Formats: sequence, C-alpha cells, structure tokens
Amino acid sequence: MIDYNPKVWFPFIFRFTKADTFIKLMPLMLVVVAYSAIIAYLEIDVFLLDKSSHLSNLGLMHSVLGFVISLLLVFRTNTAYDRWWEGRKLWGALTNNSRNFAIKLHALLSDDKDKKFFRVMIANYAFALKNHLRENQNFIDLDPELDLKKEHHVPNQIAARMFDRLNLLQKEGRLSSEQLLLINEEFRSFTDICGACERIKNTPIPFTYSVYIKKFIVLYVATLPFGWTFSLGYYIIPVVIFILYAFASLELIAEEIENPFGTDPNDLPLDQLCQNIKKHVAEII
Repeated sequence: MIDYNPKVWFPFIFRFTKADTFIKLMPLMLVVVAYSAIIAYLEIDVFLLDKSSHLSNLGLMHSVLGFVISLLLVFRTNTAYDRWWEGRKLWGALTNNSRNFAIKLHALLSDDKDKKFFRVMIANYAFALKNHLRENQNFIDLDPELDLKKEHHVPNQIAARMFDRLNLLQKEGRLSSEQLLLINEEFRSFTDICGACERIKNTPIPFTYSVYIKKFIVLYVATLPFGWTFSLGYYIIPVVIFILYAFASLELIAEEIENPFGTDPNDLPLDQLCQNIKKHVAEII
C-alpha cells in the first residue's frame, strides 16, 4: 500500500508510479492517437466534410451516452471500494480480536508453555490467512515447528490446534466451562473473518458486467472522432485521449482494488498488519 500525504496536491501532478493508470494506458492511448488522427485527416482533408454532414449529429449521441457511462463507472468504482473497505474492516477486526483473545488468555492461563503456544499460534493465524488469501504456498512467515500440511487449508489447521489446546485445558480443569465460553467469541471470529475474506476474494465482479463496461468505453471513444472532428478539428486528438484516460482509469482502479488482499500498490498492507498482530500479542502474553 502506498503511503502519501493527501493534503499535498502539486507533486502528484508530475509524479508517476507503477500504479499510475497513465503508464498502464500508454500503449492504448498511442493507438487511439493514431486512430483519431487518421479519422480527422480523412474527414477534413480527404472527404472534405463539414458541419452539414450527418456525421456531425453523432455528438448528440455522445452527450447522452456520456451520462450513462458515467453512472456505470461510478457504480463500478463504488462497488470495488466497498470490497476494499470491507476487507480493511475485516483485518481491523482480526487485529482487535487477536488482542482481546491474548488479553483474556493471559489472565486465564498460568502455565508459561500454554501462554507461549497461544502467543505463537495467534500470530501464525494472521500470517497463514494472509498467505492463504494471496495463494502463496511458501508460508515462510510461519513457525517451522508447526509441521502443517501446506496443501490443505492452513488457517483452519491452526484454528483447530488452538481449539484442541483449549479443549484439553478444559478437560484438565485448568479452564472452566465459563472461562471457555468467555473466550469463545474471539476464537470463533477467526474463522468468521477468514470466511468473509474468502467471500471477497472468490467472488469477483460478474464477468459479463466487467466486459460490458470495457466494450462500452472502447466503442464510446472510438466513435468520438466521427462526430466531434467538425467542431474541434485536429484538437479532437487530445480531447479523445483525455476522455479515454478519464474513463479507462476508473475501470483500472476498480480492477485493482476489488481484490484488496493482493500485492498491488493500492492493496491492503497485510504484511504490516500481520507484524502488528505478532508484536501486540507478544507484548500482551
């Protein structure tokens, strides 16, 4: 995730990063420059068309369709941001519940071995969930002594081991039924959060909807030179580029943030969140 000062405007105008949509759209914009120049040349210098041509009425169509495509893109970006923000809330809940779980265990447990077990397992659950959402099978952040089956659902394995330990403590009388019930809410939240994150990751925007918006943008931009060349002349070239950049950038931004658990520059800082959980749990227990 990119750290920046939102109150600073001027440096952003001339700053280009790998996440900048201008760089990603550069090949397409160059193609559109050539395409628009050819259309403008044919209409102005070859066919010698003027404002009396029926093609000049295409501008009315663009005025109406521009409003429609704006609504579609607003809905698209809002939907993607909702997914990004829900993912952030889920990981915020995981952080808070890990702390609360650690606080309660620290007060209820007396054996240092039990405390060490949960100190390691709570932190490892966060790292396992991060790697699971990113489909990273290396799991280099996990404790090598866990001896987990990496081809299976690793977060579930860690949660199962924590519950087995809690159940053993209850059977041995070191945790009462009331105490087990007291920490059940935080423990259960781990699996609930995992399931909610998987829902976001495994349920992308419907394919047909995404394809339709891309086709709409391309057709809208491709027909702009036919109707507006009569009014703008060769100035239609920068105008078409600006409109393409504005519309296509919104679609690219939505594509990037609709899965907030990846490694794109604008995705959630899961590595930092996992390190925070590990640090805080170690301080508590």
